[in-house]
Amino acid sequence: MDVNKFFNQGRKFFFNDRELTAEYVKNNCKEELAHVMRVADEVCRQEFKFDLRWDMEQTVEPVIFKDKIDWLYMPGDDPEFIYAFNRMRFWICLGQAYAVTKDEKYAEAFVNQLLGWIETVPHIPENDKAWRTLETGLRMEYWIKAMMYFKGSPAITGEVMDKFVSSMTEHAEFIMSVWNWYNMMSNWGVMANHGLFVAGVMLPETERTKEYVKTAIKRLDTEIRLQVYDDGAQWEQSPMYHNEVTQLFYTVVILAERNNIELPEGFSERVHKMALANVYWQKPNGEEISNGDSDEIDVRDVTTIGAAFFHDPILKGSGYPELDFDSAWEVGAELAEEYKNMKAEHPQSLTLALADSGNIYMRSGWTEKDTFLHFHCGTLGAGHGHSDQLHIDLYANEEDILMDSGRYTYVNKPERFEFKDAAAHNTTIIDGASCYNYIDSWECSHLDRAVNRACKDFKKYAYAEGGHIGYMTNEKGGVFANRRVIYLKPDIFILADEFYTNGNHSYQNFLHFNNKGKLSETGAGNWKYSSSKNEAQILLLAPDACTKKTATRLSRHYNAVENNETLETQWNAKGSSFMFTVISLNRAGSFEETKVQLIPLRSNFKNWTFKDSQLQALKITKGSKDYVVVVAHEEYATPTDTYLVDGCIGFGNVTVFDKAAGETEIGTMLNV
Repeated sequence: MDVNKFFNQGRKFFFNDRELTAEYVKNNCKEELAHVMRVADEVCRQEFKFDLRWDMEQTVEPVIFKDKIDWLYMPGDDPEFIYAFNRMRFWICLGQAYAVTKDEKYAEAFVNQLLGWIETVPHIPENDKAWRTLETGLRMEYWIKAMMYFKGSPAITGEVMDKFVSSMTEHAEFIMSVWNWYNMMSNWGVMANHGLFVAGVMLPETERTKEYVKTAIKRLDTEIRLQVYDDGAQWEQSPMYHNEVTQLFYTVVILAERNNIELPEGFSERVHKMALANVYWQKPNGEEISNGDSDEIDVRDVTTIGAAFFHDPILKGSGYPELDFDSAWEVGAELAEEYKNMKAEHPQSLTLALADSGNIYMRSGWTEKDTFLHFHCGTLGAGHGHSDQLHIDLYANEEDILMDSGRYTYVNKPERFEFKDAAAHNTTIIDGASCYNYIDSWECSHLDRAVNRACKDFKKYAYAEGGHIGYMTNEKGGVFANRRVIYLKPDIFILADEFYTNGNHSYQNFLHFNNKGKLSETGAGNWKYSSSKNEAQILLLAPDACTKKTATRLSRHYNAVENNETLETQWNAKGSSFMFTVISLNRAGSFEETKVQLIPLRSNFKNWTFKDSQLQALKITKGSKDYVVVVAHEEYATPTDTYLVDGCIGFGNVTVFDKAAGETEIGTMLNV
């Protein structure tokens, strides 16, 4: 095939001007460029390690081939290396290195490895691990992207182009033959069919490539309508896979716009919502939360691409101030000045809910130094979800405090279940069992249902609530678990955990801490998390409970594990049981002690003291702050009634009195 015909067929690519973009990243993205150049040089030496930002299953130790590359080589017990290896994301690094340097060694390495793979890994059953639909779809994007960087290289001969186009056609025909219910609901379907779309757009146009585009659009439209909730979250409850799918849909909408290809009504709008979901769950340091099968990854590049493409100031507010390395190649450096001058904004509310997926976020503000809490009460999200009902994440003063333990591995072995289990999350388990029962790495035999979700924002406070029925079929008697999250802005959080039952049960509550700090006990039920940035006080109030510090593990990235510390609170109770956790935040070196006590409430009508099973009240003091927080566990006003507590008269399900501000009547009813 004539090489020039391929490169000059009138199709528009992601970047319009390769040289302009190469010059931009050389001048503005030196650190990221150095990383990509390092990867490219390693690939030229046939050294392979997956440590790019969006490598889904990262590795630490390089795999080196002295002679011929074995594309099906599997180090250790984890086939994820084979899968990542056969996606060839690293060939894009070769292309970017060539664009920046014009050094032919990068083009020659690409050609040699490309032809070697085509020759040695045909689509036959013995090579199934390299021909999963997931890898096949990603290769169509990555190979074509890589090829576009090598325009003008003498290494790209007519013979090379013939084999390249032939293999891409084989890839596309394979994906055309695969379509079922699994692809409709899985991120695999998006990965496969976005690649089919890219191939259909960028391969030399024929009637068949037009069919590729038409079929891909139809399938992708079905997938995005099924897999992406109206709140913008991808249904699998993993921010990392949400972002992987978001980037795949970016590929589609960008190429479609640039090549005047019509997409179904609402398609681009749903991709836009996916980008905005990142704004909600992005921590103040720019990282996604590590829920489900996710790693600690700075997501601002994904947000930046969305901001530049959709011209959205809200996305710009959570993206980079200027185009970064990856976004420059995705949207083209010709947009750099326009993006730099775009206004940056933030959502008006500091309490935001992704209501369909069951994720709630509270903030003190939108700067890197602000506080951020995430509360989860939603679906499992299938295989990539974890047993994390009612889990919270907490970030303050530029670091994580309470963390999700991560994922570590996909291999079907004890470590997989250690990190998926409820005990690896900041929640409570009952009678020693998770609310989800795992069969293997991906399947459950018992599922859960989230209920009773609520979220409200107030000027001085924020409130969230959620429960689940995962323990309602417990052999010792059903238990309804409910958690209320009360935020006294800007520095005090209250977790009110409620367990409704007639049975006799044991409870274990877990709080997993960042290993950048240390836990110390400062009194009965009183603990402190101390680091170079935080002195957070944790006060635990549960009847006849025992709290101990235990050694646990967390995984920030796939294949990586670290030791950390966890507070485990245990107690037994007959009938309904309640626990309060108060977390008081302080910047390191500015500790101000918080005092908490449970105080009785009296009925103004009946002149009796309410039972704990009906109403409980916390008196919280910190410096000049003086709050009374009332939580009703059941309805109590029969007949018409109000309560009296610490000189305050009020009503409502959850009410806060700011006594330092003189509030002694009504207060603020967070939940009526």
